[in-house]
Amino acid sequence: MNQNKMSDYQRNAILTASPAELTLMLYEGAIKFCNIARIAIEKKDVQKAHENLKRAQNIISEFRITLDRKYPVWEDFERVYAYIYRKLVDANMHKSIEELDEALKYIREMRDTWKEVMRLAHTQGR
Repeated sequence: MNQNKMSDYQRNAILTASPAELTLMLYEGAIKFCNIARIAIEKKDVQKAHENLKRAQNIISEFRITLDRKYPVWEDFERVYAYIYRKLVDANMHKSIEELDEALKYIREMRDTWKEVMRLAHTQGR
């Protein structure tokens, strides 16, 4: 698939996605950017690591900003997101794979939890 068709496909996927699917896409994006940054750190490509860690940080910031505070669990999510964000910043400052792996572990757990929520909602919606 050429680059323009891929961009059109991605743009269409985003424009037609439900809010739940968009959230999942953001988790997947954060994981992708962390993985790219991890490889960049291993290769000592400081700029590429920085750019991708900043992208992951921006996604986590967006999750924090958009937390719905009318539900009591928002504080729990805020704590997890704050922890992930700190780990990403530390990974970026020190180009630390250990800090990055810690953040990635929690991002993957959040993504997996979200997938399960989506699955349950879909099952109950039948």
